[in-house]
Amino acid sequence: MSRLGMRATAIMLAGIFGIAAIAQGAEPTASLRQGKPDLKSAGPLAFGPEGILFVGDTQGAAIFAIDTRDQAPAAAKQPVEVKDLAGKIAAILGTDSKQVQVNDLTVNPRTGNVYVSVARGRGPDAIPVIVRINADGRLEELSLENVRFAKAEVPNAPSPGRSRLESITDLAFVDGRVFLAGLSNEEFSSRLIAIPFPFSTEGIDGAAIEIYHGSHGRFETKSPIRTFVIYRIQDQPHMLAAYTCTPLVKVPVADLKAGAHVKGTTIAELGNRNRPLDMIVYNKDGRDYILMTNSSRGMMKIPTEGAGSAQGITSRVRDKEGLGYETIASLKGVVQMDQLDDQRAVVLLQDKDGLNLQTIELP
Repeated sequence: MSRLGMRATAIMLAGIFGIAAIAQGAEPTASLRQGKPDLKSAGPLAFGPEGILFVGDTQGAAIFAIDTRDQAPAAAKQPVEVKDLAGKIAAILGTDSKQVQVNDLTVNPRTGNVYVSVARGRGPDAIPVIVRINADGRLEELSLENVRFAKAEVPNAPSPGRSRLESITDLAFVDGRVFLAGLSNEEFSSRLIAIPFPFSTEGIDGAAIEIYHGSHGRFETKSPIRTFVIYRIQDQPHMLAAYTCTPLVKVPVADLKAGAHVKGTTIAELGNRNRPLDMIVYNKDGRDYILMTNSSRGMMKIPTEGAGSAQGITSRVRDKEGLGYETIASLKGVVQMDQLDDQRAVVLLQDKDGLNLQTIELP
């Protein structure tokens, strides 16, 4: 491990291996109990089975599974449009829009209802809130009083402060596990952990991954994954992860085992001086694409065909190399997104008039 530390970006994949049989046989709601989740913040979101919403609590360094009771499948998912989302959230919370910060967005795949995580207020004393936007555009606060929930602590989180805010940068639920990206307080600080659901109190092991950052011309250990998806390449699940400035890395999920040292493959450098914000994978006219929104390089549409055969970037590049992309000029100001159905996505757009929720056709 120490030899890797000189030049590796460490992503820790945590697996709770001792409870695999229990996790596979248990109902998704088996670990939930009635009460009030002690959320200290509401950050990244992801949906699991049976209307269960996973909420990343960066301040508390924990993942919460909350039963939204939003399970009835929609016959047809409806497009959602909300102008001045922050203002409308402020109205239902009884505050000013300047005191509302929207952190993430996710769509319930069963119902098409949209959920956003919110901070009411600023700084460490901000109050965490989850807001649901129903298919008819009606907003309501998701009550956290007397709900069914479960909690999993995130191990070895950074101490309270700026780094703690990046203890969880993204979430995904895939094949019975909650994948979580963020920073730890360890030497290999950038990591990805996977926690089987239902949650358990069993111990957690980890595997370190080495990647090369082409635009910086070096291996790194401190930069966290900003956003990721799980995608099947040659019928095997892979993690496709994007970092600041903007390497795109693939890692076979099967290689991420306790105690293993795995080299991720940098399959693209998508442009420096940029921060990826969110990404999804979708199919259009029989081809798969990554759709990634960014802080300074707009919306990228990236074909996935070359992801499996890409050999990897292992030397410094000036700006862009590897998988190419198309910039979707019509989609500007997108800060968050999630897929609504096979043809559409729900996006949060920031423009001069504020923050708007909109349904778009996938490009």
